[in-house]
Amino acid sequence: MRTLMAYAAGLLFGLGLAISGMTDPARVLGFLDIAGEWDPTLAFVLGGAVITTFIGYRLVLRRSSPFFGDKFQLPTKRELDSRLLGGAALFGIGWGLSGYCPGPAIASVVGLTTPLVAMLVAMIGGWWLAKRFSGGH
Repeated sequence: MRTLMAYAAGLLFGLGLAISGMTDPARVLGFLDIAGEWDPTLAFVLGGAVITTFIGYRLVLRRSSPFFGDKFQLPTKRELDSRLLGGAALFGIGWGLSGYCPGPAIASVVGLTTPLVAMLVAMIGGWWLAKRFSGGH
């Protein structure tokens, strides 16, 4: 049941990305282009996600455990380090150059294009390099 719920959550997330326009790199790049022809529509997607998460966490964490798991798996690390900042910078650069971040890129695989393939190859290469040079952490 746990695996089925994980797939259902992934499907719901992917559908949300597609419906909201997050899988359209032109729309994402328009949102990121604040000095040019800015497209503010994704600000509503971001706002909806923040509000949903804010409320959802408060409701869900009232429970002692998840419905389909033994315990909640929440991040415990609080400090900013070079790995976190470097990863955030690489994420931002990749998102700004391609218009894709990992979730929308994977959700867009059904409409495979050359730029999407390039982004996916770079993303997988980055994962491989990070694992190789971080000692598997």
